[in-house]
Amino acid sequence: SNAEARARCPNAAFLGVRFDAYRAASKVVMDCLRQLSPIVEPLSLDEAFVDLAELITETTEVSQLVKLIEDLRAQIKLQTGGLTCSVGLGTSKLMAKVASELNKPNGFFIVLPGMETEVLGPLPVSAIPGVGPATSARLHHIGISEVQQVWDHSEAELVDLLGAAAGAGLYRLSRGLDDRRISATRENKSVSVEDTFAADLTDRGELNLMVEAMARKVAGRLRKQGLSGRTVTLKVRYHDFTTLTRSATLAAPTDLSTVIAQTARKLLEKLDVADGIRLVGVGISGLADWVQDDLFTEEADSATSPTAESADEPERKLTWIPGMDVHHQEYGDGW
Repeated sequence: SNAEARARCPNAAFLGVRFDAYRAASKVVMDCLRQLSPIVEPLSLDEAFVDLAELITETTEVSQLVKLIEDLRAQIKLQTGGLTCSVGLGTSKLMAKVASELNKPNGFFIVLPGMETEVLGPLPVSAIPGVGPATSARLHHIGISEVQQVWDHSEAELVDLLGAAAGAGLYRLSRGLDDRRISATRENKSVSVEDTFAADLTDRGELNLMVEAMARKVAGRLRKQGLSGRTVTLKVRYHDFTTLTRSATLAAPTDLSTVIAQTARKLLEKLDVADGIRLVGVGISGLADWVQDDLFTEEADSATSPTAESADEPERKLTWIPGMDVHHQEYGDGW
């Protein structure tokens, strides 16, 4: 993360983020994907699942699959002015994601039906979604460093080690068993918590504590459902019943209460609370059933500093940042 990089290299020069450029490129890529299929589930600005069930049948040849992928990559490169991409094709979300990592950068990999365990077996156990550093350490303690070593343990053993949902999930995913559907409509769904106060609150410290408590509840609900979200929304109702909502979109999905709370607090900082707040709500949308964090362990305290953009943020004062000496004919400085 950016925060970790700055901690490790405090004297380094960091290029500023250019979210407008990233959003523009992301829209072009997602439009290319939707030309293949209307069922596209974005994971982040630069990653998405695409349902190709209508294009691929039992009689489809491997050469046709290769052509489909190469045509898509060429289209993305043309439409974005030179961006490359990595593509994974498989029988499930799990296998498509794993395949997309195997020939990075600027490559592709196809996992044909029946090849799932052959591909998964020799991979490090961290290749399974949700197996982060903490879970990997637990698994290494019982001799599991590769996916195929998970197969030597019963589901009951994994449940004892990781808990009911996590143990059962690892048991299935390690064998390539994944029946999750690609959803193009999750963006409309959300998880939220709100509370009306007995007396109007004007103290920012107290309001921040309320926001943090709500963020923990939202994160807990996400983790219980195995979901994550990208857009954090803060809802505020004033003493005169005027209601405002402010939102910020993260660079990638999260289910961490620290990230959700930090983002919601930043939104709260921009609002006037002097006249009193009688209701506050915190929510998250842009839901996905895929996150990169360690899902199988309790959330640890984190100093994560999310990169976020907000449709409701006031215009920032322009200052020079590293990278602004790069000039683009159409888009100007900083591109």
